Amino acid sequence: MSNQFRELLKKIGSGAHTSKDLSRTEAKEAMQMMLHSQATPAQIGAYMIAHRIKRPTAEELAGMLDAYHEIGPKLKPFEGQSSHLVTVLGTPYDGRNRTSPVTPITALMLAIAGVPIIMHGGDCMPTKFGIPMSEIWQNLGVDFTNLSLIQAQKLLEKTGLTFVYLPQHFPQANQLVPYREQIGKRPPIATLELIWSPYAGDARIIAGFVHPPTEERFCKTAQLTNNITQLTTIKGLEGSCDLARSRTGIIGVCKPDGEPDFERIFLHPHEYGFAGKDVPLESIIQLAKDLQNIIQGKPIALMQDAIWNGGFYLWHCGICADINTGFAQAEGMLIKGKVAAKLKEITQAIEVIKSSDRLSRKNRTANC
Repeated sequence: MSNQFRELLKKIGSGAHTSKDLSRTEAKEAMQMMLHSQATPAQIGAYMIAHRIKRPTAEELAGMLDAYHEIGPKLKPFEGQSSHLVTVLGTPYDGRNRTSPVTPITALMLAIAGVPIIMHGGDCMPTKFGIPMSEIWQNLGVDFTNLSLIQAQKLLEKTGLTFVYLPQHFPQANQLVPYREQIGKRPPIATLELIWSPYAGDARIIAGFVHPPTEERFCKTAQLTNNITQLTTIKGLEGSCDLARSRTGIIGVCKPDGEPDFERIFLHPHEYGFAGKDVPLESIIQLAKDLQNIIQGKPIALMQDAIWNGGFYLWHCGICADINTGFAQAEGMLIKGKVAAKLKEITQAIEVIKSSDRLSRKNRTANC
């Protein structure tokens, strides 16, 4: 048992009238002790549920991020040829189970346009047990789960897109996942994950949210950190980065060093001809078929979601001068086979990187 951790637990868990917020340093220490398993399972579970009930402050989230940046994986600053800011897509780790995601297609479009993309996540995860992003990619023929961090770095530099996979690259955080099922609620770590950047340089973070207080915490936390150049908040489908077609898109742009430091954007799908129902998620098999059809340029219902999202992000990330041009460019990428070509490029790059590393290991062994 950690006596130091117990004192931090007592501070946040003593009830509505007597509990206190942690300082940034204290929140960092608590997160470090959980990641290093210095606290007992009973202490960790109690801390997670107490912190959820109290609700994390921006100072506490900043401290937790400090621990993640210190202990977790960090991709090196991008050395490829791109004038665009590295963009990290923060999607809920516990996945999707109601609506069909188009996030991978958005990521491919941005990578085609020269925006370096980093995604991160794990396996099927409590409390929602939705389809995780890693599994969606696998069903598109792209398996990020067996890459080392060095290989993930090479993939970013070769293709402009990569994935940081929690079980492989951040086992300290992955070993905290089972607590989510045991306490039955998402702990504040689930909030932290959406704005975490596993990247050592400046980055634009795009984070989905559901509840307005979460967005406010995101923006306040961004003001306290050093490596978030820009934070974009998206009231997306199931808390993801995917804009809905069934309702107005609510977007926030937080620029910690900018003027103004916050901008609100409202996107009305009907004004651009994209209003419609959000496509329900039937199964991973059907989703993979739908995404492959879109990638091949086939005009199914979900293709409109892909163009709606791709067009917005191409404009928002500075590729297109206006959003209508973004929609046209997104549609063109699909119809002209550019997205299909990018997917093939990434699949082949993974094989080349892994094959090259196997050959290097074989040569080293032969020379010993």
